[in-house]
Amino acid sequence: MSIRLSIEQKLTQAFQPERLIVMDESSLHAGHQPDITGTGETHMRVRIVSASFSGMSRLARHRAVNELLKPELDAGLHALAIEPAAPGEATRW
Repeated sequence: MSIRLSIEQKLTQAFQPERLIVMDESSLHAGHQPDITGTGETHMRVRIVSASFSGMSRLARHRAVNELLKPELDAGLHALAIEPAAPGEATRW
């Protein structure tokens, strides 16, 4: 299973989001480090809107997502951009 699909499944199960986008931005980071060619799933962006985030600080939201996706980060995911929001909050996307 791809890292992107694994991330989508885990986030869906844990947070039941009303909106979820997981983007592979690896190609934008080719050459960032010698071993990052832009062809693997090394850089991901998560945009998620979930009622689970209501009442949580931005830091707590990031920690919750990072904790859930620790296996992917430990397995080689180099960067994870997280854009979490609760329903009704403004998003830039």
